[in-house]
Amino acid sequence: MKCRGFADKQQHLRSFKVVDFLDAAIAMEAQGMDIIRMEAGQPVFPLPEPVQRAAQSAIDSSAANVYTASLGTEALRLGIARLYGQRYNIDLNPKRVVITTGSSAALAMLCDLLLNPGDSMLLPDPGYPCNANFVRRCNGIPITIPVNAAHKYQLNADQVIQHWQADTAGVIVASPSNPTGDTLSADELKQLSSAVRERGGRLIVDEIYHGLNYSSEGDISILNICDDAFVINSFSKYFGLPGWRLGWMVVPEETIKPLEIMAQNFYISPPNISQQVALAALSAEAIDIYEQRREIFKTRRDFLVPQLQQLGFAIPYAPPGAFYIYAGIDRLAADSEQFCWQMLNRAHVAFTPGTDFGSNGAVSHVRFSYTEELPRLQVAIERLTKALEGKL
Repeated sequence: MKCRGFADKQQHLRSFKVVDFLDAAIAMEAQGMDIIRMEAGQPVFPLPEPVQRAAQSAIDSSAANVYTASLGTEALRLGIARLYGQRYNIDLNPKRVVITTGSSAALAMLCDLLLNPGDSMLLPDPGYPCNANFVRRCNGIPITIPVNAAHKYQLNADQVIQHWQADTAGVIVASPSNPTGDTLSADELKQLSSAVRERGGRLIVDEIYHGLNYSSEGDISILNICDDAFVINSFSKYFGLPGWRLGWMVVPEETIKPLEIMAQNFYISPPNISQQVALAALSAEAIDIYEQRREIFKTRRDFLVPQLQQLGFAIPYAPPGAFYIYAGIDRLAADSEQFCWQMLNRAHVAFTPGTDFGSNGAVSHVRFSYTEELPRLQVAIERLTKALEGKL
Protein backbone atom coordinates (compact mmCIF):
# COMPACT_ATOMS: atom_id res chain seq x y z
CA MET A 1 0.00 0.00 0.00
CA LYS A 2 1.30 3.43 -0.93
CA CYS A 3 1.99 5.71 2.03
CA ARG A 4 -0.12 8.79 2.50
CA GLY A 5 1.42 11.96 1.05
CA PHE A 6 2.41 15.13 2.87
CA ALA A 7 -0.04 17.82 3.98
CA ASP A 8 -1.03 20.22 1.20
CA LYS A 9 0.27 23.25 3.10
CA GLN A 10 3.78 21.78 3.03
CA GLN A 11 3.84 22.28 -0.74
CA HIS A 12 3.47 26.04 -0.32
CA LEU A 13 6.44 26.53 2.03
CA ARG A 14 9.51 28.18 0.53
CA SER A 15 13.11 27.30 1.32
CA PHE A 16 15.12 29.75 3.42
CA LYS A 17 17.89 30.53 0.93
CA VAL A 18 20.18 32.12 3.47
CA VAL A 19 20.37 28.67 5.07
CA ASP A 20 21.15 27.12 1.68
CA PHE A 21 24.14 29.44 1.38
CA LEU A 22 25.05 28.96 5.04
CA ASP A 23 25.09 25.18 4.57
CA ALA A 24 27.17 25.52 1.40
CA ALA A 25 29.67 27.80 3.15
CA ILE A 26 30.00 25.36 6.05
CA ALA A 27 30.57 22.47 3.64
CA MET A 28 33.29 24.42 1.82
CA GLU A 29 34.94 25.33 5.12
CA ALA A 30 34.94 21.64 6.06
CA GLN A 31 36.97 21.04 2.90
CA GLY A 32 39.58 23.54 4.10
CA MET A 33 38.43 26.60 2.14
CA ASP A 34 38.47 30.07 3.71
CA ILE A 35 34.95 31.48 3.28
CA ILE A 36 34.10 35.02 4.31
CA ARG A 37 30.65 34.68 5.81
CA MET A 38 28.30 37.54 4.92
CA GLU A 39 25.20 35.44 4.35
CA ALA A 40 23.68 35.01 7.81
CA GLY A 41 22.50 37.53 10.38
CA GLN A 42 24.72 36.05 13.05
CA PRO A 43 26.95 38.34 15.14
CA VAL A 44 30.55 37.11 15.35
CA PHE A 45 31.65 38.12 18.85
CA PRO A 46 32.71 36.15 21.92
CA LEU A 47 30.30 36.05 24.83
CA PRO A 48 30.78 39.09 27.09
CA GLU A 49 32.50 38.22 30.35
CA PRO A 50 29.39 38.59 32.57
CA VAL A 51 27.44 36.38 30.17
CA GLN A 52 30.23 33.77 30.17
CA ARG A 53 30.19 33.72 33.96
CA ALA A 54 26.43 33.22 34.01
CA ALA A 55 26.67 30.42 31.45
CA GLN A 56 29.32 28.60 33.47
CA SER A 57 27.37 29.08 36.68
CA ALA A 58 24.25 27.67 35.06
CA ILE A 59 26.17 24.64 33.79
CA ASP A 60 27.59 24.03 37.26
CA SER A 61 24.16 24.27 38.87
CA SER A 62 21.68 21.41 38.78
CA ALA A 63 18.93 24.02 39.11
CA ALA A 64 19.36 24.84 35.41
CA ASN A 65 18.39 21.31 34.41
CA VAL A 66 14.67 21.70 35.05
CA TYR A 67 11.65 23.15 33.31
CA THR A 68 10.69 26.73 34.05
CA ALA A 69 7.27 28.33 33.88
CA SER A 70 5.92 28.13 30.34
CA LEU A 71 6.04 31.89 29.84
CA GLY A 72 9.58 32.12 31.22
CA THR A 73 11.22 32.78 34.56
CA GLU A 74 9.88 35.60 36.67
CA ALA A 75 13.39 37.08 36.94
CA LEU A 76 13.89 37.31 33.17
CA ARG A 77 10.40 38.70 32.50
CA LEU A 78 11.03 41.35 35.15
CA GLY A 79 14.46 42.08 33.67
CA ILE A 80 12.96 42.65 30.22
CA ALA A 81 10.26 44.90 31.70
CA ARG A 82 13.05 46.96 33.31
CA LEU A 83 14.78 47.18 29.92
CA TYR A 84 11.68 48.85 28.47
CA GLY A 85 11.75 51.35 31.30
CA GLN A 86 15.42 52.14 30.74
CA ARG A 87 15.41 52.14 26.94
CA TYR A 88 11.97 53.56 26.11
CA ASN A 89 10.68 55.05 29.37
CA ILE A 90 7.79 52.56 29.31
CA ASP A 91 6.26 51.24 32.53
CA LEU A 92 5.72 47.65 31.38
CA ASN A 93 3.89 44.99 33.38
CA PRO A 94 6.25 41.97 33.34
CA LYS A 95 3.23 39.67 33.05
CA ARG A 96 2.88 40.88 29.47
CA VAL A 97 6.36 39.55 28.62
CA VAL A 98 6.35 36.07 27.06
CA ILE A 99 9.73 34.33 26.77
CA THR A 100 10.00 32.11 23.68
CA THR A 101 12.41 29.69 22.08
CA GLY A 102 13.73 32.33 19.70
CA SER A 103 11.75 35.05 17.97
CA SER A 104 10.74 32.47 15.36
CA ALA A 105 8.64 30.66 17.96
CA ALA A 106 7.06 33.99 18.89
CA LEU A 107 6.10 34.76 15.29
CA ALA A 108 4.73 31.25 14.80
CA MET A 109 2.64 31.44 17.97
CA LEU A 110 1.15 34.79 16.98
CA CYS A 111 0.14 33.45 13.58
CA ASP A 112 -1.45 30.45 15.34
CA LEU A 113 -3.24 32.87 17.66
CA LEU A 114 -4.57 35.26 15.03
CA LEU A 115 -5.15 33.32 11.80
CA ASN A 116 -7.95 31.04 10.74
CA PRO A 117 -7.54 29.05 7.49
CA GLY A 118 -8.02 31.42 4.58
CA ASP A 119 -7.24 34.57 6.57
CA SER A 120 -4.64 36.91 5.12
CA MET A 121 -1.75 38.83 6.65
CA LEU A 122 -0.13 41.90 5.05
CA LEU A 123 3.67 41.84 4.73
CA PRO A 124 6.28 44.03 3.03
CA ASP A 125 8.20 42.76 -0.01
CA PRO A 126 11.16 42.54 0.43
CA GLY A 127 10.90 41.31 3.99
CA TYR A 128 11.93 38.55 6.37
CA PRO A 129 11.16 35.37 4.38
CA CYS A 130 9.97 33.15 7.22
CA ASN A 131 7.05 35.44 8.06
CA ALA A 132 5.16 34.36 4.94
CA ASN A 133 5.85 30.73 5.79
CA PHE A 134 4.49 31.15 9.31
CA VAL A 135 1.29 32.46 7.70
CA ARG A 136 1.20 29.56 5.24
CA ARG A 137 1.74 27.08 8.08
CA CYS A 138 -1.63 28.20 9.49
CA ASN A 139 -3.26 27.78 6.07
CA GLY A 140 -3.32 31.56 5.88
CA ILE A 141 -2.53 33.72 2.87
CA PRO A 142 0.46 36.08 2.95
CA ILE A 143 -0.26 39.23 0.94
CA THR A 144 3.10 40.72 0.10
CA ILE A 145 3.12 44.41 -0.77
CA PRO A 146 5.98 45.85 -2.87
CA VAL A 147 8.07 48.46 -1.06
CA ASN A 148 11.11 50.34 -2.34
CA ALA A 149 13.95 52.65 -1.36
CA ALA A 150 11.84 55.75 -1.99
CA HIS A 151 9.69 54.74 0.99
CA LYS A 152 12.56 53.24 3.01
CA TYR A 153 11.45 49.69 2.14
CA GLN A 154 8.66 49.98 4.72
CA LEU A 155 4.90 49.59 4.56
CA ASN A 156 2.89 52.75 5.08
CA ALA A 157 -0.69 53.32 6.17
CA ASP A 158 -1.90 54.09 2.63
CA GLN A 159 -0.63 50.72 1.38
CA VAL A 160 -2.30 48.94 4.28
CA ILE A 161 -5.61 50.64 3.50
CA GLN A 162 -5.27 49.85 -0.21
CA HIS A 163 -4.53 46.13 0.27
CA TRP A 164 -6.78 45.40 3.24
CA GLN A 165 -9.38 42.70 2.61
CA ALA A 166 -12.38 41.40 4.54
CA ASP A 167 -10.35 38.38 5.70
CA THR A 168 -7.20 40.32 6.63
CA ALA A 169 -6.16 39.57 10.22
CA GLY A 170 -3.35 42.08 10.51
CA VAL A 171 0.04 43.40 9.47
CA ILE A 172 3.63 42.34 10.23
CA VAL A 173 6.38 44.95 9.92
CA ALA A 174 9.95 45.19 11.22
CA SER A 175 11.93 48.21 12.36
CA PRO A 176 14.88 48.03 11.77
CA SER A 177 14.05 45.65 8.97
CA ASN A 178 15.60 42.58 7.42
CA PRO A 179 16.96 42.67 4.69
CA THR A 180 17.38 46.44 4.38
CA GLY A 181 18.06 47.81 7.88
CA ASP A 182 15.43 50.53 7.40
CA THR A 183 13.36 51.96 10.25
CA LEU A 184 9.91 53.39 10.88
CA SER A 185 9.53 56.80 12.50
CA ALA A 186 7.17 57.51 15.38
CA ASP A 187 4.72 59.20 13.01
CA GLU A 188 4.82 56.28 10.56
CA LEU A 189 4.24 53.78 13.36
CA LYS A 190 1.32 55.87 14.62
CA GLN A 191 -0.30 55.98 11.17
CA LEU A 192 0.19 52.24 10.67
CA SER A 193 -1.27 51.47 14.08
CA SER A 194 -4.33 53.63 13.42
CA ALA A 195 -4.94 52.11 9.98
CA VAL A 196 -4.81 48.57 11.37
CA ARG A 197 -6.90 49.31 14.47
CA GLU A 198 -9.61 51.09 12.46
CA ARG A 199 -10.02 47.90 10.41
CA GLY A 200 -10.23 45.63 13.41
CA GLY A 201 -6.86 44.02 12.75
CA ARG A 202 -3.73 43.33 14.78
CA LEU A 203 -0.32 44.93 14.32
CA ILE A 204 2.82 42.85 14.90
CA VAL A 205 6.09 44.78 15.03
CA ASP A 206 9.38 42.90 14.82
CA GLU A 207 11.90 44.87 16.91
CA ILE A 208 14.64 42.24 17.05
CA TYR A 209 17.28 44.66 15.71
CA HIS A 210 16.56 47.30 18.33
CA GLY A 211 19.79 48.47 19.89
CA LEU A 212 21.47 48.32 16.48
CA ASN A 213 20.36 51.77 15.35
CA TYR A 214 22.94 54.23 14.00
CA SER A 215 20.69 57.25 13.42
CA SER A 216 20.37 60.23 15.73
CA GLU A 217 16.68 59.43 16.23
CA GLY A 218 17.39 56.12 17.93
CA ASP A 219 14.99 53.26 18.53
CA ILE A 220 11.26 53.88 18.87
CA SER A 221 9.13 51.01 20.11
CA ILE A 222 5.58 50.59 18.92
CA LEU A 223 4.75 50.51 22.65
CA ASN A 224 5.69 54.20 22.75
CA ILE A 225 2.83 54.73 20.29
CA CYS A 226 0.12 52.30 21.34
CA ASP A 227 -0.50 49.57 23.88
CA ASP A 228 -2.41 47.01 21.81
CA ALA A 229 0.27 45.94 19.32
CA PHE A 230 2.35 42.77 19.57
CA VAL A 231 6.11 43.27 19.91
CA ILE A 232 8.64 40.63 18.87
CA ASN A 233 12.24 40.73 20.09
CA SER A 234 15.22 38.42 20.46
CA PHE A 235 18.50 37.84 22.25
CA SER A 236 20.13 36.80 18.94
CA LYS A 237 21.05 40.17 17.42
CA TYR A 238 21.93 43.11 19.72
CA PHE A 239 22.67 40.69 22.56
CA GLY A 240 24.67 38.37 20.28
CA LEU A 241 23.19 35.06 21.53
CA PRO A 242 21.86 33.36 18.36
CA GLY A 243 22.84 29.85 19.45
CA TRP A 244 20.96 30.08 22.74
CA ARG A 245 17.62 30.29 20.88
CA LEU A 246 15.79 32.73 23.08
CA GLY A 247 13.39 35.55 22.26
CA TRP A 248 10.40 37.31 23.75
CA MET A 249 7.08 38.94 23.00
CA VAL A 250 5.25 41.81 24.66
CA VAL A 251 1.56 41.12 24.23
CA PRO A 252 -1.81 42.65 25.14
CA GLU A 253 -3.05 41.36 28.48
CA GLU A 254 -6.08 39.56 27.03
CA THR A 255 -3.81 37.32 24.95
CA ILE A 256 -1.58 36.09 27.79
CA LYS A 257 -3.67 33.06 28.72
CA PRO A 258 -4.15 31.61 25.22
CA LEU A 259 -0.43 32.13 24.52
CA GLU A 260 0.43 30.38 27.79
CA ILE A 261 -1.68 27.38 26.78
CA MET A 262 0.12 27.28 23.42
CA ALA A 263 3.53 27.47 25.09
CA GLN A 264 2.62 24.67 27.50
CA ASN A 265 1.60 22.39 24.65
CA PHE A 266 4.10 23.36 21.95
CA TYR A 267 7.34 23.95 23.88
CA ILE A 268 6.71 23.14 27.60
CA SER A 269 9.03 26.03 28.52
CA PRO A 270 11.91 28.06 27.15
CA PRO A 271 15.37 26.56 27.87
CA ASN A 272 16.31 27.26 31.47
CA ILE A 273 20.04 27.69 30.92
CA SER A 274 19.42 30.15 28.08
CA GLN A 275 17.19 32.25 30.32
CA GLN A 276 19.90 32.48 32.97
CA VAL A 277 22.41 33.56 30.34
CA ALA A 278 19.93 36.11 28.92
CA LEU A 279 19.37 37.62 32.34
CA ALA A 280 23.11 38.30 32.58
CA ALA A 281 23.00 39.87 29.11
CA LEU A 282 20.59 42.48 30.49
CA SER A 283 23.07 43.61 33.16
CA ALA A 284 24.60 47.08 33.00
CA GLU A 285 28.04 45.51 32.64
CA ALA A 286 26.97 43.56 29.57
CA ILE A 287 25.03 46.47 28.04
CA ASP A 288 28.22 48.58 28.14
CA ILE A 289 29.92 45.90 26.03
CA TYR A 290 27.00 45.68 23.61
CA GLU A 291 27.05 49.44 23.11
CA GLN A 292 30.73 49.25 22.19
CA ARG A 293 29.87 46.54 19.69
CA ARG A 294 27.13 48.71 18.19
CA GLU A 295 29.83 51.27 17.36
CA ILE A 296 31.90 48.48 15.80
CA PHE A 297 28.97 47.55 13.58
CA LYS A 298 28.60 51.18 12.53
CA THR A 299 32.30 51.31 11.59
CA ARG A 300 31.88 48.19 9.48
CA ARG A 301 28.83 49.65 7.74
CA ASP A 302 30.63 52.92 7.05
CA PHE A 303 33.52 51.01 5.48
CA LEU A 304 31.46 48.58 3.44
CA VAL A 305 28.83 50.85 1.86
CA PRO A 306 31.22 53.07 -0.17
CA GLN A 307 33.43 50.11 -1.06
CA LEU A 308 30.49 48.18 -2.51
CA GLN A 309 29.26 51.28 -4.31
CA GLN A 310 32.66 51.64 -5.99
CA LEU A 311 32.37 48.03 -7.20
CA GLY A 312 29.09 48.83 -8.94
CA PHE A 313 26.54 47.80 -6.34
CA ALA A 314 23.59 50.19 -6.13
CA ILE A 315 23.11 51.34 -2.53
CA PRO A 316 20.99 54.52 -2.30
CA TYR A 317 21.94 55.38 1.31
CA ALA A 318 23.61 53.89 4.36
CA PRO A 319 21.05 51.73 6.17
CA PRO A 320 20.21 53.23 9.57
CA GLY A 321 19.89 49.98 11.51
CA ALA A 322 20.56 46.24 11.86
CA PHE A 323 23.72 44.88 10.18
CA TYR A 324 22.61 44.44 6.58
CA ILE A 325 23.18 46.16 3.26
CA TYR A 326 20.61 45.55 0.53
CA ALA A 327 22.32 46.24 -2.76
CA GLY A 328 21.21 46.39 -6.38
CA ILE A 329 23.24 44.39 -8.93
CA ASP A 330 21.79 45.66 -12.24
CA ARG A 331 25.24 46.83 -13.37
CA LEU A 332 26.88 43.54 -12.39
CA ALA A 333 24.59 40.61 -13.15
CA ALA A 334 21.09 39.65 -14.29
CA ASP A 335 20.26 37.00 -11.69
CA SER A 336 20.94 37.38 -7.98
CA GLU A 337 20.99 33.66 -7.16
CA GLN A 338 23.39 32.83 -9.97
CA PHE A 339 25.54 35.81 -9.01
CA CYS A 340 25.71 34.76 -5.34
CA TRP A 341 26.70 31.20 -6.25
CA GLN A 342 29.36 32.51 -8.61
CA MET A 343 30.85 34.78 -5.97
CA LEU A 344 30.79 31.99 -3.38
CA ASN A 345 32.54 29.53 -5.68
CA ARG A 346 34.99 32.00 -7.26
CA ALA A 347 35.65 34.60 -4.56
CA HIS A 348 34.79 32.46 -1.53
CA VAL A 349 32.52 35.24 -0.24
CA ALA A 350 29.06 34.15 0.91
CA PHE A 351 26.11 36.57 0.73
CA THR A 352 22.39 36.17 0.07
CA PRO A 353 20.28 36.62 -3.08
CA GLY A 354 17.33 38.98 -3.00
CA THR A 355 15.08 36.08 -4.00
CA ASP A 356 15.19 34.99 -0.37
CA PHE A 357 13.22 38.07 0.68
CA GLY A 358 10.34 38.16 -1.79
CA SER A 359 9.71 38.76 -5.48
CA ASN A 360 9.80 42.56 -5.71
CA GLY A 361 13.09 43.36 -7.48
CA ALA A 362 14.48 40.17 -6.00
CA VAL A 363 16.56 39.02 -8.96
CA SER A 364 18.34 42.36 -9.06
CA HIS A 365 19.30 42.61 -5.37
CA VAL A 366 21.54 40.88 -2.85
CA ARG A 367 21.98 41.23 0.90
CA PHE A 368 25.30 41.55 2.70
CA SER A 369 25.55 40.92 6.43
CA TYR A 370 28.45 42.80 8.03
CA THR A 371 28.85 40.58 11.06
CA GLU A 372 32.45 39.57 10.29
CA GLU A 373 35.40 41.54 11.68
CA LEU A 374 36.56 44.57 9.68
CA PRO A 375 39.78 42.91 8.39
CA ARG A 376 37.66 40.08 6.99
CA LEU A 377 35.35 42.56 5.29
CA GLN A 378 38.40 44.22 3.73
CA VAL A 379 39.51 40.84 2.37
CA ALA A 380 35.99 40.27 1.04
CA ILE A 381 36.17 43.52 -0.94
CA GLU A 382 39.56 42.51 -2.35
CA ARG A 383 38.22 39.13 -3.45
CA LEU A 384 35.04 40.57 -4.94
CA THR A 385 37.10 43.15 -6.82
CA LYS A 386 39.25 40.45 -8.39
CA ALA A 387 36.25 38.25 -9.18
CA LEU A 388 34.37 41.11 -10.87
CA GLU A 389 37.49 41.98 -12.84
CA GLY A 390 37.73 38.36 -14.02
CA LYS A 391 40.92 37.69 -12.09
CA LEU A 392 39.46 34.81 -10.05
